[in-house]
Amino acid sequence: MAANEMATLSTAASAMASSLASSLALYPSLAGKTAFVSGGGSGIGAVIVAHLAQQGCRVAFCDVAAAPSEALVSHFAPAPVRFFPCDVRDIAALRATLNAAEHELGTITILVNNAARDDRHALEEVTPEYWDERQAVNLRHHFFAAQSVAPGMTRQGGGAIINMGSVSWMRGTPGMIAYTTAKAAISGLTRVLARELGVHNIRVNSVVPGAILTERQIKLWLTPELEREFIDGQCLKFRLTENDVARAIVFLASDEARAITGHNLIVDGGLAQTSAG
Repeated sequence: MAANEMATLSTAASAMASSLASSLALYPSLAGKTAFVSGGGSGIGAVIVAHLAQQGCRVAFCDVAAAPSEALVSHFAPAPVRFFPCDVRDIAALRATLNAAEHELGTITILVNNAARDDRHALEEVTPEYWDERQAVNLRHHFFAAQSVAPGMTRQGGGAIINMGSVSWMRGTPGMIAYTTAKAAISGLTRVLARELGVHNIRVNSVVPGAILTERQIKLWLTPELEREFIDGQCLKFRLTENDVARAIVFLASDEARAITGHNLIVDGGLAQTSAG
């Protein structure tokens, strides 16, 4: 990577982290805990990593994009923030990555299943192979990551698993049916895991973002008309950011949420309200 590109990434990571300091609730129960975030190198995932690091967690994250991930780690050095290259579609590699993270940072008691891709696709063009690949990147790894960390959480006396949903399926958003199907399934997965793992004091919840305009969203799809449509559809008339999602996640990871499990926490400014509009 060229030096100027690395500098840009480092500046972006620094600006993102600096934006947390002025309005961040602190949860003492998170200090010293080991957290793992999939897809933590950019977008919402990177902001989640930053928030957890600010809380004093030991944070491991995986991603397929090395450059932004390494820039994020560099910003927080020498804090215990570690990047592990991994494609979550490869379950064997994901399991090995989780094991490596625990070996370096300690038993994972906070798992954030964030990795996903909301690529657009026409219904008539979806093949069985494409469908399976979309479920692999948007759904399957949630279960297998939870399965992998649950024994360690049990030995530690409990933990928190947070799955990343989306209001797209609640709104019936067209043009991405494989993605919305996976995100709808996460709601069911969350509720069943909460029931199965609750006996071990493991809480399982889902954070369900609305129109969070990440750098990727802005680059690929955002138009002034679309942004106006989102704001008009929300009950709250402001633009949501990655920080809104990350704040919900650190709350659910903390002991302040000790009685909350099997819940879908919708962070969308009211966009999915059926009465809106």
